Amino acid sequence: MKKIILLSCLLCAGIFAFAQDPDFHIYLCLGQSNMEGNAKIEPQDTCNMGERFLMMAAVDCPSLGRVKGQWYKAVPPLVRCHTGLTPADYFGRTLVERLPDNIKVGVVNVAVGGCRIELFDEENCEEHIASQPEWLKNTAKAYDNNPYRRLKELAVEAQKAGVIKGILLHQGESNTGDKEWPQKVKRVYESLLRDLNLQAKDVPLLAGEVVHADQNGICASMNEIINTLPQAIPTAYVIPSSGCPAAEDNLHFTAEGYRKLGVRYAEKRLLLLEKEPNSGITTEPASTNIPGYDYPRVDKEGRAHFRFYAPQANRLQVDCCGKKYDMWKDAGGLWTATTNPLPVGFHYYFLIADGVSVTDPSSYTFFGCCRMASGIEIPEGEEGDYYRPQQVPHGQVRSCTYYSETQKEFRRCMVYTPAEYEIHPKKRYPVLYLQHGMGEDETGWSTQGKMNHIMDNLIASGQCVPMLVVMDSGDVEAPFQPRPGKDINEERALYGATFYDVILKDLIPMIDRTFRTKTDREHRAMAGLSWGGHQTFQTALPRLDMFSYIGGFSGAIFGLDVKTCFDGVFADAGKFNKKVHYLFLGCGTDEQMGTKKLVESLRELGINVAYYESQGTGHEWLTWRRCLKEFVPHLFKH
Repeated sequence: MKKIILLSCLLCAGIFAFAQDPDFHIYLCLGQSNMEGNAKIEPQDTCNMGERFLMMAAVDCPSLGRVKGQWYKAVPPLVRCHTGLTPADYFGRTLVERLPDNIKVGVVNVAVGGCRIELFDEENCEEHIASQPEWLKNTAKAYDNNPYRRLKELAVEAQKAGVIKGILLHQGESNTGDKEWPQKVKRVYESLLRDLNLQAKDVPLLAGEVVHADQNGICASMNEIINTLPQAIPTAYVIPSSGCPAAEDNLHFTAEGYRKLGVRYAEKRLLLLEKEPNSGITTEPASTNIPGYDYPRVDKEGRAHFRFYAPQANRLQVDCCGKKYDMWKDAGGLWTATTNPLPVGFHYYFLIADGVSVTDPSSYTFFGCCRMASGIEIPEGEEGDYYRPQQVPHGQVRSCTYYSETQKEFRRCMVYTPAEYEIHPKKRYPVLYLQHGMGEDETGWSTQGKMNHIMDNLIASGQCVPMLVVMDSGDVEAPFQPRPGKDINEERALYGATFYDVILKDLIPMIDRTFRTKTDREHRAMAGLSWGGHQTFQTALPRLDMFSYIGGFSGAIFGLDVKTCFDGVFADAGKFNKKVHYLFLGCGTDEQMGTKKLVESLRELGINVAYYESQGTGHEWLTWRRCLKEFVPHLFKH
């Protein structure tokens, strides 16, 4: 008898002892018409399909060349021969996009339009089918009149290839008002776990809401019951449908609605996977987060993942890099959104809460966009070490308050002093005046720009000489708003015009009085980014008796007649080249500031001008950090 029991146990264990690939993640999908897919499949749903997202045919489909129980590339339809787009499509697409490249994802989808959850009761479904209309009976025949058994059989076959990592459910419309629905779902879920030898902790149940009330859903009242499912099943999670566009029947979703819903299923599964050891998901808290805050996080592809708790909010969006991303709220009031891959470097962003743009309390704030803004840093890899703090002597960035006689007001400037400044009390230093761009202020270069780390690292490596860097407000913190009917060039000339008297009559004299500076033109440089580049040209070119090094980083230098501008400063190339020891112009390859054309025009006149292009960047702080790194090693070496 003992031998028989032992043999039976060995045979039972053998059923689940296939050579499974742990990197092939399989998800079982079941439900009614919204899981079956009611929307028309559009061209975008069948293109750019990788080899890592697969589907197992639930029925024979000769017209598509599919055989039941075989794996195929997951080109829709994923259920039967003529079904439509489903949430499972973009669930799988999103997973393979965000999981490590060694992970494959497979779905097994058995769904029957119009069915009640009772159809997935294996023992009683025959009796249930007998009471249903002919059209549902015909669909059930495709699964040999037992959809649960078909799903179980396919799952056993799927386990030979991979590991079941979750179950997706979208059902409830036909059970609207049925308060026993959670318990009925629980029986189906527990049956699958038992029959497939699965553990609930390893196989969460993700259940989607039906068309939401905000889309005039006919069955929207069922969502209240669906949201009680985690009370019956601790490993169940509800996927909200709010904001997912509905079809005209207010019962099904549009193709866009299925895409959004599928992404939400995937984002919830990814969030759960992050907590699992050895999941392969690598996201890190953004370096711009306030200490102690885990979100936003950044993944290896440069996507930003946002989580925000706001149970009373009705709508939240993330506004980042020129795009607004809708966030979705779970039953606990936690909002979620993931961006597209973002360019490396620093980016401003905002939360839009019920139509009001606000900063994210999880992020440090930075003055930019003419206001305080949240910021997120997308890591550049080892290449970005030049702007990160290293094990080198560090200088200081001092906040200096002074009185401006020209403006009759107190002002603030930021002054970088090199690490050696305090230990050489008799040494004097050259000065670089460095300006920010439109909508920013004197703090920009030392916060968004990381200039102090750039200077520390370059000085420590011997690439540039120790110098002071002075950063003042360009008086352009408010938006540039030309008045109707006025000449645009005249309006530009007025924007930030108060800065010119400040730097010449207040700032430079104050710096020379307060700090140990070399006060001659040979030891004074000026540079700026964007509008700060414009202000640099306006300040330095007419006053070459004061400046001998000039730089523009994506400079807003438009419409210059290089032969006549600034009293013909470029007309005599020999004279200019003798007085200006280094003229530098840089920009990103992905921006249109006219920098390259300006360089070509200057070179045609014989002007010595260095030109630098930051590869793959636009009008952004990474471009300007790189420009600063290229510019300062050439200063004060003549």
